[in-house]
Order: sequence, then C-alpha cells, then structure tokens
Amino acid sequence: MASRFAVLRPTFYALALVATLTAGAVYAQQEPRLDVIYVPTPQQVVDRMLAIAQVKQGDYMIDFGCGDGRMVVTAAKRGARGYGVDINPQRIKEANENAKAAGVTDKVEFKIANLFEEDLSKADVMAMYLLTDINLRLRPKILDTMKPGSRIVSHAFDMGDWKPEVHENVDGRNVYFWIVPAKVNGTWQVDGPNKMKVTLDQTYQFFTGKAEMDGGKTLDITDGRLKGNEITFKVGDQTYTGKVDGNSINGANWKATKA
Repeated sequence: MASRFAVLRPTFYALALVATLTAGAVYAQQEPRLDVIYVPTPQQVVDRMLAIAQVKQGDYMIDFGCGDGRMVVTAAKRGARGYGVDINPQRIKEANENAKAAGVTDKVEFKIANLFEEDLSKADVMAMYLLTDINLRLRPKILDTMKPGSRIVSHAFDMGDWKPEVHENVDGRNVYFWIVPAKVNGTWQVDGPNKMKVTLDQTYQFFTGKAEMDGGKTLDITDGRLKGNEITFKVGDQTYTGKVDGNSINGANWKATKA
C-alpha cells in the first residue's frame, strides 16, 4: 500500500492541503485531482504492516489507496493474493508495472474504483491509507460485511472509538491493527453446567451484559471480549470461552443459542 488516493495524499505536515475537502466531495469527483502531494509508504512500514496483520500464503488482501502497489506486490511475494484500488490512473499504471517486475501479475489486480462500492466480504486482510473521515465512513461496511476474524491494518489514521488491537509507531509512522469481531449483541440461551439467559451489549470487540440464572438470580457479565469469532466472558467466578458461529456459540462444555 504505497499511498492514499491521490486526492487524499497529504503528509503529516501538509494536512491543510485537504482541509477544505469533505469525504463526500472528494469521491463525488469524476476525475482525480493530481495536484496534491504524493508520498509513498516507506517499504519498512509496508513490511511491518504486513507482519502485524500476519499476511500469509493463501490470504486474499485488498488495499484501499494502493498507490504504486507496493503493499499488494509485497503481500503477493509472501504467497497472498491481492487487489488494489486507487483513484489515480498513473498510480495504477505504476502498480501494474511493479507487479510485472516482481513476477506476481498472476496474484494481483489493480483498478480505479469507488471504494465504497467494493465487495469486502471475501477479504482476509484489508489495508488502508485513508483519512480518518473516510475510515469512519467505511467502518460500518467493514463491521457488517467482513467475516469475523478478518484483519484490518491502517497507515497513519485510526477508526475513531473502535480501539485497535495494536498501535505501533514505525519509523515515525502510526500503524493501527484491528480484528473484525463476531456479532453477539442480543439475548442468548446458555445450556451447560449452568443454564441461564444472557443479554449482551456489544461495542466492537468488547461487551457487557446480564445473566439470568435458573432460580431467578441475576449476575453481571464481565470481561467480555471477542477476537474474531473467539469469545470469552465471566459470570461470577466462572469463565466461559467458545467460538461464535452465527446464531450459536460452542464451548468445551456449554453452548448458547441466540433467542
């Protein structure tokens, strides 16, 4: 991932260049603006982003703001397949040339596209170099359409109150990493050593809630945590771990079904 979209390529010291552009206005343009500074992501940052996201052979990665394609090309060298999107035709041309030089044209694809219309559901990893406002506009689609366990890595900009799993400074550049959590918000019937009805209130990878035990006693749910489809929480002094599969959760000696 060498750059953000050409219209969104300020350095940290030149953000004023795009201060007057709203996200909607930027993507409503039919032609890219090429008068904004293009700054590629340093290769050492690319390498660290791929390492944090644990990109490996067999992964399918998409890169929004792919620039000259170095993120996708580097991922392809690791055995991943990659798809890069940028608004600047010159960057796409360079990306295809770099893929050819690296011998990975069979593993990558680059094109000019509206990122908000792209299908995210097949991606194992998503890389971004976009402004926070754009990240926030993408966030609902990421959470709604990407499968639990999908990995998100961003250069420079975060996603608001969605707390990253990892935040590192790499040679003066901020790198953020998230894992898409399963959806567990709502009411579940738990069967096992303890039968209970639990109501969960989820905020990204964290949740709280209440457990109504057989006999009428109500306990708080604490330490609620999701890592993709892996779930853990406590009811009283009992810890529950399991895996979420749509409307069911399966643990070693318990299971839950969504009411």
